[in-house]
Amino acid sequence: MHRHISFSSHREYRFYQGPIATCVANGIQAVNFLGDRFLRKYHSSAGIDELYRQSVDHAFSPQEAFLVTGAPHASAYYPRDFAWFYPDVLDPETIIDSEDAVRRVRLLEKSVRLMLEAVRAGVVTTTIVPAGGDRYIGVNYFSLPSDTLLGILAGLEQIMRADQSSYLAMAQGAHAGRALLAEYREDLKKAILQLAGALEPFADNDLTALLCDVNTPRSAATDTRAERRRFVTNACVYATFVRGIRLGVIDQIELEARLGRALSQYKVELLGLFGKHGYIRHALDSRSEPGASSVALDFVNVHEGFWDLGDESERALFAATTDLILGEPQFRIPDTSHFLVSVENPQTKLIHKIAAPAYQGRSCWPTFNVEFADRMLDYDEHSGTDTYRSCARDILRDIRTATETHGGYQELLSERGLKYRTWAYQSAVAHSWFPRFLSVWRRAFGTPLLNRN
Repeated sequence: MHRHISFSSHREYRFYQGPIATCVANGIQAVNFLGDRFLRKYHSSAGIDELYRQSVDHAFSPQEAFLVTGAPHASAYYPRDFAWFYPDVLDPETIIDSEDAVRRVRLLEKSVRLMLEAVRAGVVTTTIVPAGGDRYIGVNYFSLPSDTLLGILAGLEQIMRADQSSYLAMAQGAHAGRALLAEYREDLKKAILQLAGALEPFADNDLTALLCDVNTPRSAATDTRAERRRFVTNACVYATFVRGIRLGVIDQIELEARLGRALSQYKVELLGLFGKHGYIRHALDSRSEPGASSVALDFVNVHEGFWDLGDESERALFAATTDLILGEPQFRIPDTSHFLVSVENPQTKLIHKIAAPAYQGRSCWPTFNVEFADRMLDYDEHSGTDTYRSCARDILRDIRTATETHGGYQELLSERGLKYRTWAYQSAVAHSWFPRFLSVWRRAFGTPLLNRN
């Protein structure tokens, strides 16, 4: 039975930033992580259908004020996740029933509105922490973001596409999404132009490109890599521009005038700089010798992001980088198709070594692996081959096994394939990232993973 849903009316959000606000946010997060460390009850291993329903109930709870990743991340909001990890929240193939559809659409609309209000207030951060009522703290734990605007646009685009479903709630959500775009278009345009204006030229011999992190690190996907001149951060900026144009937030001619070059040339320059060795180096500041040690798994970027694998030269770079990862035993958990983020740990600060060792280095992120598999399928589709399909399927099968073994969809696994554990928390369960896995599984195998009857 179809249900009519109502969407949140305009609310007065207040956002805070600065040293004092950051200290408060850090305290809130510390209490949440330590409380989760000692108080969370864990699900035992179970079948994939049961685990998925449990995850949906947690991720899309009507009691939540915004879309939560899972535990222990329930006390904070991560806008960039909409591009990296949430792109299939409204995929009809992942929705259990009409009630589930209603909850997802309502929660996504609330989440997108919160993000847009933050942009209007000039708060473009990696993390938003609730501070009571409609008060929020915007905080960057390690460096300014490169992908928050991308996440906001991706979340908005997703809700606007919702009417491509038979659920009535989806059509209502799409209408709400179009209204949000109309209301906040100028705020988004201003933020995108500011991002474009912040890019700086970087030269490496005869190669030059505009980068967002020439002198200062920028974060993408997670906050814990303290490096400059990274491929993924700059790929996220390019993807932000493409999505902004596609949504009609900004005119391409106006954006190119700000960049001082055509958007296509901007991308060619990035590929030339980061791909000058014939594969995509993780960072230009990397001291590693050429080869797998200078590559990181997050080069796959986001769904509908940087890579256009219909272009032969891009396919060649993607294939060369992929083959380095596949051919290096140190990139995978032994006897599995779980691929680690990198062969070596990245440059870290003291807090990384204490609270989250190997968080973005010698650890496996299932969702990065999902995107790796999805880009492999993109490659095969555009090249008309079956070069990587079997590998993509192996990746997805191992994620299913890990999910059933550990009792939930893991944010990351240890170098040995176990639950990731530090003194701060016992593991992280990424409830709301689960639907993305199901969507890519369906693409890889041609049939749904779950029996929803």
